[in-house]
Amino acid sequence: MRVKIRHQTEYRYDAPVPYGLQQLRMTPKSSAGQSIIEWRTEIEGGHKELAFSDHNNNQVELLAVSPGSRSVTILSEGEVDTADTVGVIGRHSGFTPLWYFSRSTPSTKPGPQVRGLVRALPSGFESDAARLHALSAQILETVPYQVGETDFSTTAEQALTSGRGVCQDHAHIFISAARLLGYPARYVSGYLVIDGRVEQEAGHAWAEAHVDGLGWVGFDISSGVSPDERYVRVATGLDYGEAAPISGIIFGGQKESMVVQLQVQQ
Repeated sequence: MRVKIRHQTEYRYDAPVPYGLQQLRMTPKSSAGQSIIEWRTEIEGGHKELAFSDHNNNQVELLAVSPGSRSVTILSEGEVDTADTVGVIGRHSGFTPLWYFSRSTPSTKPGPQVRGLVRALPSGFESDAARLHALSAQILETVPYQVGETDFSTTAEQALTSGRGVCQDHAHIFISAARLLGYPARYVSGYLVIDGRVEQEAGHAWAEAHVDGLGWVGFDISSGVSPDERYVRVATGLDYGEAAPISGIIFGGQKESMVVQLQVQQ
């Protein structure tokens, strides 16, 4: 499938910004079942300082806000060819060792809620993949998808306690539980082609677990499937913080508002 993406984010400030830096992880990866045809990033109200690959092999661009700017607009767009690999990315590669993805973070640290979820998982599965699909289904049943109940700072434990969440929360819960079960796991940020819907409010998120004999395998808990040709992988990490599309700092105490325009289509 040829996927076309146009993602524009505008930050507006109530006073001129004296200094600001943003890290952009918005360029898709070339990986199993995915190749980049063309991609570009344009900045208004700032400029690119440099670009590099981070420890997760994400493509990172460092943006400096122009001193005195009251707004910054980031446009990231291009086309990607995708194929259905039934979620299998394959063997581990990159700068980071596999054991790194068994580490907990504040967002994925297991507590009583996650441990209870794991204890409730049945036994006797015919394969690791079947076990992880069952975990994915159990998470969605326990935490139905609902916007507005959580935010970017919500942890896996908090989302389970709330009983409602979005794709980011589902990914964090899955990662926390999969690591308890002995599987290295990581967060994935990206995009999803939705039938009959080009305009979207935000990008998508899912999780990947490392399975012996298969390598990395994706699980979109919110949709109950493994990623197929409708999915575009952008960045990966231990949790949302390592794979966030945009992160950074602004000095000066300005109040900030954000407007996002996103189109994803075949």
